[in-house]
Amino acid sequence: MTSTTDANADTPVPDGYGELRAQLATLTTEAFRPELAEIDQLPTQEIARIMNGEDATVPAAVAEKLPQIAAAIDATAERMARGGRLIYAGAGTAGRLGVLDASECPPTFNTDPSEVLGLIAGGPSAMVKAVEGAEDSKELAAADLDGLGLTADDTVVGISASGRTPYAIGAVEHARAKGALTLGLSCNADSALAAAAEHGLEIVVGAELLTGSTRLKAGTAQKLVLNMLSTITMIRLGKTYGNLMVDVRASNEKLRARSRRIVSLATGAGDQEIEAALAATDGEVKNAILTILGGVDGPAAATLLAESDGHLRAALAAVRTT
Repeated sequence: MTSTTDANADTPVPDGYGELRAQLATLTTEAFRPELAEIDQLPTQEIARIMNGEDATVPAAVAEKLPQIAAAIDATAERMARGGRLIYAGAGTAGRLGVLDASECPPTFNTDPSEVLGLIAGGPSAMVKAVEGAEDSKELAAADLDGLGLTADDTVVGISASGRTPYAIGAVEHARAKGALTLGLSCNADSALAAAAEHGLEIVVGAELLTGSTRLKAGTAQKLVLNMLSTITMIRLGKTYGNLMVDVRASNEKLRARSRRIVSLATGAGDQEIEAALAATDGEVKNAILTILGGVDGPAAATLLAESDGHLRAALAAVRTT
């Protein structure tokens, strides 16, 4: 890297430093709050009170964008219903949040691990250790998406608190050029990321308690929106019955107990009937509920659900009309 020398010092200054500093100064998420300049001098409980008050403002910022969030969810669900995938792409905290949300979909909604994916700049090792320079490469994002075999049915969500991270912007630009649906989730208004995406979601939470520490309010806002995006998309895809996780994957004893409880809540059946239904359907909660409420056997339940694209209410309606 070449450098110039600051007029007031002998220390070389990297090229582009002044431009980057000027860019950061315009971002709400990087703003300095002089009223908190001596927060380190306050009692611990007072710091906690201030921080809690800051966090309490985040849901309101999300609420302001609910129409845009809902539109993005409906578009995502439409793509996934025809076989597309949901792919998150980000760097640092934003990337980690995307990977986290993706990793929780298989046990919660019984999705295949390939259906909801998280890309983080620098690869899996960046989940626990920063990879220098990875977030600065649009080309790396394009290569990561190409490595997944990106299609026009996929949805790509670029995540960046600042809205200027090249990796997130590059992912959205590349995906949009391929015909995929694109969402840009940021925490600054008029961001480059939102401008690049078909659905720009700008959740402006204001300056952070610690200047520029976007793992705080910005991270919380991103987590709330990602919760909505994945959860409501799965609801639209029939992964729930009411507010019950009927596609839960019973991979451990806790989840097996939860499976029994979900069948009980959905049907009101007794323990023996529930155990018999789960045994007849290889532990598939949704199928077990259909055998009880629809009065069909395990194979018939599987056929009805397949014909209903996995929507339990539709399968029950089909039983009741025959």
